[in-house]
Amino acid sequence: MLKVLALSGSLRRQSYNTCALEAIRELAAANVSITLGDVGSLPLFNPDLEDSGIASVDILKAQLAEASGLIIASPEYAHGISGPMKNALDWLVSGVEFPGMPIMLINTSPRATHAQASLREVLTTMSGSIVEEASVAIPLLGSELDSNGILRDKQPKELLQRGLNSFVESMKASSRIPT
Repeated sequence: MLKVLALSGSLRRQSYNTCALEAIRELAAANVSITLGDVGSLPLFNPDLEDSGIASVDILKAQLAEASGLIIASPEYAHGISGPMKNALDWLVSGVEFPGMPIMLINTSPRATHAQASLREVLTTMSGSIVEEASVAIPLLGSELDSNGILRDKQPKELLQRGLNSFVESMKASSRIPT
């Protein structure tokens, strides 16, 4: 079983980013397990608390340690990475789980280029390995599509499926999982 962790940088109930991750989880083959992580329960990052045994932080780090790859879908807020996503990455930055981690990016608003550039910079600085051929931009902003709607709409469904297929192939080719 290929395990993948997926993180949404949005806390909105009807977030396009979360809906895209729920849709991609449905598109995954039977041998691919995609777990949606919870960034909303993380406390604000404080380096003094890194080894304090905070349950939500420990769970996130354990999920990442078990994963062969990471999928991130995060909105742009005021030309930057969303606060919840940046906070989650701050909790992960000093861990041994992150370096070399294959990463697929999903951008649900292709005009949101500033946050994507910032996110790429942060992930690269953290020694993550962004899989470019797997990363996708799907125009969901204003579409009012939920995860089921995404799965019924040919364009976003095909983009997500192609990205996921490339991501799985990339993970298989990497040394992070057995072939």
